[in-house]
Amino acid sequence: MVVKKIAILGGGESGVGAALLAQAKGFDVFLSDKAALTESYRATLQKAGIPFEEGQHTEDRILQATEVIKSPGIPEKVPLIQKLKAQGTPIISEIEFAARYTNAKLIGITGSNGKTTTTLLIYHLLKTAGLNVGLGGNIGDSFAEQVVNNTYDYFVLELSSFQLDDMYETHLDVMVLLNITPDHLDRYDYTFQKYIDSKFRILQNARPTDKFIFFQESQPILHELVKYDPQVKRLPISLVESVAQGGYWDKGYLTINYESQNLRIAQADTTLRGPHNAINILAAILAVKAVGISDELIREGLKTFQNAAHRLEPAGTINGVHFINDSKATNVDSVFYALSSMEAPTVWIAGGLDKGNDYSQLDEIVDQKVKALICLGVDNHKLVDYFKNKVAVIYETQNINEAVAKGLELSQSGDTVLLSPACASFDLFKNYQDRGNQFKKAVQDLLVADKA
Repeated sequence: MVVKKIAILGGGESGVGAALLAQAKGFDVFLSDKAALTESYRATLQKAGIPFEEGQHTEDRILQATEVIKSPGIPEKVPLIQKLKAQGTPIISEIEFAARYTNAKLIGITGSNGKTTTTLLIYHLLKTAGLNVGLGGNIGDSFAEQVVNNTYDYFVLELSSFQLDDMYETHLDVMVLLNITPDHLDRYDYTFQKYIDSKFRILQNARPTDKFIFFQESQPILHELVKYDPQVKRLPISLVESVAQGGYWDKGYLTINYESQNLRIAQADTTLRGPHNAINILAAILAVKAVGISDELIREGLKTFQNAAHRLEPAGTINGVHFINDSKATNVDSVFYALSSMEAPTVWIAGGLDKGNDYSQLDEIVDQKVKALICLGVDNHKLVDYFKNKVAVIYETQNINEAVAKGLELSQSGDTVLLSPACASFDLFKNYQDRGNQFKKAVQDLLVADKA
């Protein structure tokens, strides 16, 4: 029997996990990363005896592969990917590969905003309810590595558009599509429809008995549903009207109508605030009800959930001024939701690498909430030009400590200083986590100095 050759491009969490699974299934595995591997991933591959290279791609060897598993961070346009496609080599994601080797029920979550919070909340509700559940995809440990021992009955998977692009046969039992707003358009030829098509791949293998949870006020979702009419059980979520089957938010209460059951919960009895989180909570409740979790266990789980860092995360209070870290808000839609959650006059810190942002949707909310704008980036001209006649005070800096200090200076007791950048972080920081961590440290340093 000829052993299938698997080439893996990218030596991060997903790539190393895929290599371990491919080895466990008896394939001839080779991992290649154009950058240097981290010490921990290098050690994992060496311990497993998996051949790999770093700092280069040996094209001749990769082009001999029967199948390629590609990191979601590698664009389709790179020459090596184009060569593989030209010769007909299948290119798949780690998710697609791992899904072949598990019988677990799969819950997939995507959307331009809110997917990490929703994924973590679903995982938390299932875990606290006593289910045997794993967490993977765009968050947590590699899905593929967890499948090596196949010990879970359920997986909750956060799915980015890049991961969905390389998924073809994966069947999800529950699909959550939170919203679609322009993002990552540089990867989609600056064509919004191509990005929409990518998100809708979450439905590509849906069956009539599967559950599809979606936010019905997201117009691109409604438009595509009319166009494609997928045969699946639909469970819409609304912030403006009641729904017969699905979930809705009304005057601070979350209501779920699922089959013949009704559940009503005050959002104040959960750990998440704001209308954007109402969408996330409703989606999570519907997802776990779809796999049979009781109302009592749902109520208990909602009280103990702790969101991930960098998502409207309290960073400290100085002289009555509240600092909030929302570094994960890398697009305009995320900022809209963050500002909508603010209940006090806000000094807004924004900026970074602009991904083709249209700031016009923020006009009304900025007028209502923002007393000053601090632009934190190498090139702030687009932010400054757009908001110079809309915000009374605009200050520019390339230093996070200076941004935090200026935020405090421009505030009075009861105000909020919100880091919600609307942009990627790579001009001044390693990633959004680094940006958020530096923001939190700057707040703490200022707090210590204030007490000295």
